[in-house]
Formats: sequence, structure tokens, C-alpha cells
Amino acid sequence: MPECPAWLEAALNDAANGALSVATLGSGSLLGAGGLKLTSAAFEDGEELDPSFTADEEDAVAPPLEWSQPPAGTMEMALIVEDATDGAKCHWLVWGIAPQRGKLMEGEVPPRTGKNGAGNSDWLLPSLKDEEEHSFVFQLYALDAPLNLAPGASRKALVEAMQGHVVAVSLLTGTYAREKEIEDWDDIDVE
Repeated sequence: MPECPAWLEAALNDAANGALSVATLGSGSLLGAGGLKLTSAAFEDGEELDPSFTADEEDAVAPPLEWSQPPAGTMEMALIVEDATDGAKCHWLVWGIAPQRGKLMEGEVPPRTGKNGAGNSDWLLPSLKDEEEHSFVFQLYALDAPLNLAPGASRKALVEAMQGHVVAVSLLTGTYAREKEIEDWDDIDVE
């Protein structure tokens, strides 16, 4: 795994991972530049994702996201979501986002999407095989140039197109762990 920059370790604490796209595209000076801030009405930074955004629930969808006005000179915005616990597995690639304050509603299909870790262009629902807590890092980028990528592009192609064009980045982390399954209901004390 690539070494994690100190600024990213300070920003993400336990979720820091040198394999995250932001480790290559961002820097301490770009983090929150111009007041850029990514939030969600569904979870606070560092808090747990609701199962309705994971494969553990039927009809699950992507969580709602909202961001502040990007810095002046922003031409386009992009979003990358990666599982920092699972080698930076890609869960969502989105670009073509208008350079203004905005949001994606819960389950909304974004303007342009690329291939996630499963090879499709949807929100890749977190599907955990173990009970270990995973950290999903939502990375919003403000770019000083429009991206000329066709829908379905790979993460590699998106990161290469963004290289040298990031003017600000904001991070939002959501955690998720599968609930431990109850093996013996007779051991449950019900009052």
C-alpha cells in the first residue's frame, strides 16, 4: 500500500489510506480550500451509514450529499467514494457536477458516472463479509477545467484527467459494520 501523506492522516485519522485517490490528487492546502464543504443529511462525518445505503437492506440507494459553493474559478466538480478499509475499493465515480452549491438527493442518478469496483456505473452498495467496521471516504473535488470523459470511464482515467486541475477538496467519512447475527435466540434475555 502506498504511504499515506501526513495531511491525510490528520484529516482522516483511522480511515487514512495512501491508496485513496485523494492521496494523489489532494494536499493539505487544497483540503477545504475556498470553504468547500461536503455534508450529508443522513450521517455526520465519521458516523455510521444507515443500512438503507448498503447491500444489507432491500431497495438500498446512495446517500444524499450536499456541498457548499466551490472556490472561484471552479469549472466542474467530481466525486469519488472509496472504502479505505478495503484497499480503497471504488464505490462511486461521479463527474460533470455543476460548479455551484448543490446536492445529490438520496438515490439520485448523477450526471456522469464511471465504473466502480464491480465494473458498473451505479453506487456500489457496501456489502461486507465480516463484522469489521469499514470507512467509506466521500471525496468531493473542485476542478479548474471541465473533464472530457465519456460515461463509464475507469477510476484510473478519471484520476488522470483530474491530475493538476484540483483547486479544492472536501472529505466526508461514513462508517459501516454488519451487525453480528444472533446465533441462539434462547440466549437473548427479553423482559
